[in-house]
Amino acid sequence: MTPCGILLAAGGGSRMGTPKALKFDADGRSWLRRGVSTLRDAGCSPVIVVLGARAADAAALLLPDSTDTLVVESDWQKGMSESLRSGLEAAQNLDAVAAVITLVDLPDLDTTTITRVIGPTVQSDDLRRAVFHGTPGHPVVIGRDHWPALIASLAGDSGANAYLRTHHADHVECSDLSTGRDIDYPQA
Repeated sequence: MTPCGILLAAGGGSRMGTPKALKFDADGRSWLRRGVSTLRDAGCSPVIVVLGARAADAAALLLPDSTDTLVVESDWQKGMSESLRSGLEAAQNLDAVAAVITLVDLPDLDTTTITRVIGPTVQSDDLRRAVFHGTPGHPVVIGRDHWPALIASLAGDSGANAYLRTHHADHVECSDLSTGRDIDYPQA
């Protein structure tokens, strides 16, 4: 069994001025499409895209065959936990051993970083997260055995951080591959 991918792209982008799911890089490539293809290229199948703010506009940016599951989170304003919950609930209907979770606003996240965090094998009890110079970031690998307890614990805008700390997620250093930096503000 392979891991599925979950791309969290539901936020309104209040600091950015627009939902990040609608952003494009300097080369004109959609952040949303880039996130989906990076997860797919790393072996995640299917990819679940969680949208919220301006979901119809964001969905229109996806190629018809670019994702297997599209989830629209109506309570996206409540924070990342609602988006993550929706993605994991959709994943429960799949035959995936784990979920590889990442964010739409990571410009230099690449396939190599994701495959390092996934590791040579992925098991249903895995719990891993990328770290960059010791700072936790994305992607995160959450084995299927953790999904029910994680879903029950989610609240607010912190996502899985508390769960990952409490359950001692393995840290996978990735600073030699990418920065792990997310983009929260418009580039000057």
